[in-house]
Amino acid sequence: MTTFALPDLGEGLHDAEVVAWHVAAGDHVVADQPLVSVETDKAVVEVPSPQAGRIARLCAKPGERIKTGAPLVEFEEGRHPDTGAVVGELAVAAAAPAAAPASGIKAAPAVRARARALGVDLARVAASGPGGTVTIGDVEAAAPAAGPGEALRGVRRAMALNMARSGSEIVPATVLDDADISGWRADEDVTVRLIRALAAGCAATPDLNAWYDGRTMTRSLHRQIDLGLAVDTEDGLIVPVLRDVGRRPAADLRRGLDAMKADVRARKVPLADLKGQTITLSNFGMLAGRYAALTIVPPQVAILGAGRARPELRPVNGQPALRRILPLSLTFDHRVVSGGEAGRFLRAALDDLERPA
Repeated sequence: MTTFALPDLGEGLHDAEVVAWHVAAGDHVVADQPLVSVETDKAVVEVPSPQAGRIARLCAKPGERIKTGAPLVEFEEGRHPDTGAVVGELAVAAAAPAAAPASGIKAAPAVRARARALGVDLARVAASGPGGTVTIGDVEAAAPAAGPGEALRGVRRAMALNMARSGSEIVPATVLDDADISGWRADEDVTVRLIRALAAGCAATPDLNAWYDGRTMTRSLHRQIDLGLAVDTEDGLIVPVLRDVGRRPAADLRRGLDAMKADVRARKVPLADLKGQTITLSNFGMLAGRYAALTIVPPQVAILGAGRARPELRPVNGQPALRRILPLSLTFDHRVVSGGEAGRFLRAALDDLERPA
């Protein structure tokens, strides 16, 4: 027998959970044929076969978590061994819906695994996805009101780990203020304006566009602003990265945002675009809330949040006037960022936002 081990799926990813097998013992496969879908802390990934041959044994069951380098598949003798190469480019993508001729149910392996964990019969679930595909949201909506506890997986597991890490390492402090955006056009691109305001803050105070290593007490300032944008999904928080936002014109930023949204909806964000953030923006006010004590994910040292805009009476030339107000929250790591630096950053961001369109 020759053994194919779970390959290196990317920087910092040491294990993965088996979601669904696409082959069975006794099957003959060709090189690069998908063998199995696995879920890491960042992505659902199809692992291709490194060779042609006949499958002798599958070494893990769906739902089982295995470490990088652990046996994944055994091939019959006479085949070439695994070369140990990294598998392709990872993407945050659900595996293609598994064929189910007997039932006619269209559902990706990750959705089927979720249904099994919640004890939901897919035949009784109303599908809302494209072409009648069952989504994770459909499964969760059909689940009983209370059920057995389940282990966190994938994006939600990564979120839990990052938040726990932040709580143990960061010394957070938050400053709050309001931007008067009454001079904006009705169709102003809010997200682009927030990005440009954050870039203005970084230009005024580069100390917040930085990484900090608490173990070695070393700080790295970044010339380029690689912005993490916190995106709420049904599976948890995803923070894709928009690169070099400080030097991109507004139209290019909008194109980048539209492409990012499409990738998030399709769960096809490349793994390379899920790491390397130098500072983060959260537009939580799109849902609700004015201010927030936000959470910083190390090694970053700052996150800017925008709350829900509101009309408010403010004095203008000594007379009350109805103005449009956008609340801002800036949370920073007080181990490495001073209150003065945070205040100057926020002042620059406010000045940029308060300029007319």
